[in-house]
Amino acid sequence: MEALLALAIGFQTTAGLYLVLRRRTYSVVIGTALLTYAVNLFLFASGRLAVGMPPIYSAEAHGYTDPLPQALVLTAIVISFGMTAVVVLIALGAYLESDTDHIDLRRHPGELDLDPDEIPWEQDPTEPGLERPKGDFG
Repeated sequence: MEALLALAIGFQTTAGLYLVLRRRTYSVVIGTALLTYAVNLFLFASGRLAVGMPPIYSAEAHGYTDPLPQALVLTAIVISFGMTAVVVLIALGAYLESDTDHIDLRRHPGELDLDPDEIPWEQDPTEPGLERPKGDFG
């Protein structure tokens, strides 16, 4: 049981890190959620995996499980759900503002790999490619 849980935590961590390192905003959001789930499983496993044991020690019980990691995981699930909703709304606002979900504002994967500070905003508007983002940028 412990080996299976360790493999699941390792797989979720690997997949989450892979997605966080991608260039699309929604991949980053999904990767962050996977990393959160991996941390929650790790916290839950730290409270001893035992079936049928009470969370409070009594004279009749032969052992007990630690209820603190369970409470921490429950709180972390609620907080991570709220933070994921906030990050999704921020990413949606950025997408609607710039018409792309690339973190470096590229339109297509085949375009030149430019530094975000060197993006040529003053190019011909009839030329396809990067355009000035919409909105007030200062």
